[in-house]
Amino acid sequence: MRALLRLAARNAVRHRTRTLLVALVAAYVVFSTLLYLGLMDAYAESVRRAYARYIWAPVAVARTGWFEDPLPENGLPAADLPRLLRAIGGRAPAERLVFPALASSPYRSEGVEATGVEPEKEPGVSEVPRRVGRGRWLRAPGEAVLGEGMAERLDVRLGERLVLSASQLAGPKALGLKVVGILKTRVSYVDDYGLYLHLEDARALTGLPTATYLAVDAPLGREAEVARAIAGRLPPGYAAKEVWVLVGPIKTDVELGLVFARYLGWILALLSALAVTSTLYVSVLERTRELGIVEAVGMTPGRIAAMITAEGVLATLIGWGLGLVLGYGFLAYAHTHNVFGPIFAISAEVWPDAGLFEVVYTPVRAAYALSASAVLLTAAAFALLFPARRVLRTDPSAALRWEA
Repeated sequence: MRALLRLAARNAVRHRTRTLLVALVAAYVVFSTLLYLGLMDAYAESVRRAYARYIWAPVAVARTGWFEDPLPENGLPAADLPRLLRAIGGRAPAERLVFPALASSPYRSEGVEATGVEPEKEPGVSEVPRRVGRGRWLRAPGEAVLGEGMAERLDVRLGERLVLSASQLAGPKALGLKVVGILKTRVSYVDDYGLYLHLEDARALTGLPTATYLAVDAPLGREAEVARAIAGRLPPGYAAKEVWVLVGPIKTDVELGLVFARYLGWILALLSALAVTSTLYVSVLERTRELGIVEAVGMTPGRIAAMITAEGVLATLIGWGLGLVLGYGFLAYAHTHNVFGPIFAISAEVWPDAGLFEVVYTPVRAAYALSASAVLLTAAAFALLFPARRVLRTDPSAALRWEA
């Protein structure tokens, strides 16, 4: 076996072009698999982060009726707030009051989903207060902060006033607000549709003395764990939902995308197998006379087939190592640089409801190497089968008469 491996290595060196071609195909399979898996996980994390830190909250606590019909009349009763706060524990939730309204400037009007917040608590559960591009975040009643897209459509600027009208529990109400901040979060949904005002103003407009839900902080990726812990302590009629439940149909789209990624990986494996197969098969054809001589001097067809297989495995291993180095090198770079942000920005313009974040960093996970290796092994096994079969079926006398 050792002599066979030395012979295979010598042949791989002697046929450098063929070895390099097979190695490059294998490297491409590994690199593309790592890149695709990293990109799909980056997409999922981007959606989760956007909804957890910008659009919704890591965990939302509300009445079950509000989750089904999110209107102020299904908001939190004041009598239940102390029990809810005890159930949440020491996580310092922020109260939010979300309601439909009409925003009007001297030039235009537009229906909006306004969000009343506690300015001092909101930074503990959201990144929005830290993403004010112009002006500042809310400080007192009578102020409003808008997404840049919303401000542009209403044709309103910093320091100007707009009127917010609503017809909820308190009947028709209107309130003048001074625009003190313009958001540039790079989350398209917030930038296009976001309108934030002080919680006291939201209560005055809706007639709800409390809030529609409580926003609770949780570490990224542990939202479900925190939601389950809180839900077990809530009184009847209340629910705690993690962000991945709150995103609605977007969750299905992301999960389907991840499933599609796995199938695409196997399609890549098939295509790479065909490329490796054709390369090795042509190599066997070109070396038919050489292999016939080797068989004529005493090497059995089985050992020749094993030698051809060993040559292919050696070239594939070189490509595997090269693909891992290039793939993880690129993922490491994209982990700290916004390489895919412009692509997500274009997607966000086309599909703003997806909540895509325009700053995207790919994760770097060891599990990607296992997936890429499995794909490559499948491809290699398929690719090496046919050249070996060709050798086993070759007649030595016919091989000696072969003209390449």
